[in-house]
Amino acid sequence: MCLAEARHPGVLITRPEPGCAETARAAAALGWLPLEAPGLELRPVPFTPPRAQALLLTSRAAARAVAPLGMPVLAVGEATAAEARAHGHRDVIAAEGDAEALAALARARLNPRDGALLLAIGEGYGQELAAALRGAGFAVRRRVAYAACAARQLPGPARDALAAGRVGAALFFSPRTARASMAQMRAAGLAEAARGIRAVAISPRVAGVLAALPWAAVATAARPDHSSMMEALGEPR
Repeated sequence: MCLAEARHPGVLITRPEPGCAETARAAAALGWLPLEAPGLELRPVPFTPPRAQALLLTSRAAARAVAPLGMPVLAVGEATAAEARAHGHRDVIAAEGDAEALAALARARLNPRDGALLLAIGEGYGQELAAALRGAGFAVRRRVAYAACAARQLPGPARDALAAGRVGAALFFSPRTARASMAQMRAAGLAEAARGIRAVAISPRVAGVLAALPWAAVATAARPDHSSMMEALGEPR
């Protein structure tokens, strides 16, 4: 065991890129040893954009995958808005961090009579948001901008730390990532390692998914955003 591992307990970072490295840096600043172990691998999916009055982005991955289209952008939260701006999008407005807030922002800022909405999402996502927008009278063109597949196995450092009982916490940012990460632990024969780990979930929905393993505790972020996840993680105890 190296000196850094001896002094700092590990935290499992299950978030895929974009975001995994950012979260690892934030966790290290709190005194944790970050162990990057994305549950999912993301890849862009090209599509021909339809005519629309605005583009709705539900994640940083979608913001990366969609080239600027010359239309206003509504982003689910500040992190997604920043990612969109960094990739050339202009006229970007951020909602308060979840799909319900994004739908509310669309209702407040846009008029169904002005045209359809382009909803760029990951494969398998966005149905509920699209339904909510259609219920408000909008025509919604839902397009898959990126696909996610489960990572095959835990990276070596994360697997070794779990086996040695050196992981004190684990961060989970979506239900799908949580399921994939738990499947990785089971496949490695390390499901029982959860008994010594405090899981941190970004939402009650994710916390519910985590009930499939016997975590020492499950904490839920006060708000569904990165800073709240870091607050819930806190410094090592």
